Amino acid sequence: MKQTITEKIFSEHVGKKVSAGQIVESSIDMVIGNDITTPISIKAFKESGAKKLANPNGFAIVMDHYIPAKDIMSANQAKISRDFAYEHDLPNFFDEKDMGIEHALMPEKGLVVPGDVIIGADSHTCTHGAIGAFSTGMGSTDLAYAMITGKNWFKVPPTIKVEFIGKPGDHIYGKDLILEVIRMIGVDGALYKALEFTGDAMAYLDMDSRFSLCNMAIEAGGKSGIIAVDDITKEFLSKVNLRSEPKLHYSDEGANYDQIITIDVSKLEPVIAYPYLPSNGKSVSQAVKDDIKIDQAFIGSCTNGRLSDLRIAAQILKGKRVAKHTRLIITPATQKIALQAQKEGLMDIFVEAGAVVSNPTCGACLGGYMGILGAGERCISTTNRNFVGRMGDRTSEVYLANSAVAAASAIAGKIVDPRDI
Repeated sequence: MKQTITEKIFSEHVGKKVSAGQIVESSIDMVIGNDITTPISIKAFKESGAKKLANPNGFAIVMDHYIPAKDIMSANQAKISRDFAYEHDLPNFFDEKDMGIEHALMPEKGLVVPGDVIIGADSHTCTHGAIGAFSTGMGSTDLAYAMITGKNWFKVPPTIKVEFIGKPGDHIYGKDLILEVIRMIGVDGALYKALEFTGDAMAYLDMDSRFSLCNMAIEAGGKSGIIAVDDITKEFLSKVNLRSEPKLHYSDEGANYDQIITIDVSKLEPVIAYPYLPSNGKSVSQAVKDDIKIDQAFIGSCTNGRLSDLRIAAQILKGKRVAKHTRLIITPATQKIALQAQKEGLMDIFVEAGAVVSNPTCGACLGGYMGILGAGERCISTTNRNFVGRMGDRTSEVYLANSAVAAASAIAGKIVDPRDI
């Protein structure tokens, strides 16, 4: 039986060959919680009568949404996770002392490994498929079940194969590729399916672009996004202290795919997702014609807050100023990224350009804090969602784009093509 990479990962975990559509109980290698969703998991854990975690080394709590606490409610919410982490002496607990957005911090720490089955009570847990793991978001009570048993139930998802061919042009990144996929198939086009990203164009995508690709698989309804390990992945992994030995899996020639999509990336322009869906993709040329004034630009999040994003933005912002009527907020995804950006002089460029640089946080992305939009305001954002009210007032608008578009637009005060800067 020919298998996809996803089928092979589950087969290895359940001890027998499985195929798409089968329901299996699989061991979990890493469970990821955050300050918003983990308190619900902790409550369910305690109500079950459980006293010990099934796999303490395979459970991580990352405080990243409202940290440092923005108000009394978020402080009390965070306290639940902190108390639980201290009580169980969690080895993988990340608070202000070593903070970062969970889906950037976990790979940085080597806590997600090729061949793993990974779950998190956050829909963008699919990010970690970029290293050749099966990784998906689940509910908080699903997390509690894994905390107690070390396992969880899955229906092995069928796979859509996405072949990227050609060489991407200037300022075309993983963000543009996934926005194009979502534009083509819609927000439910991959419902409960794995999106497997392949093709010769992958050779031009660094790990940061690959994380962006897999991060937004959920925005097409995907259960997961996944990329097989290659030399680019191996180079990235060689620089981190991996939690365990990688298990490399590759789809068989002739494996059964639910659908195959081919995209020539050499023909792509930067893609802008207009309100109010990630599938509402337009070319940057169209956005320029539409003359869209912006009040805020945001560069950050688990999608595009990595070091390459900051370097791209700095290259565009150097020696320039943010438009008078526009705000620019930049959020490095982890403290390590922030420190490296400081060493490279990127922070000076940002501040001199008129940007505000925050600590690592998910706050602005979900309209939580540090970047909330007011009535009728527009934001060009490197985040992953642009639903009604996503970043603030329900009458505000969010346009999704890559970091180059966001930086160039901040200077112009309207959405522009970074290739023209």
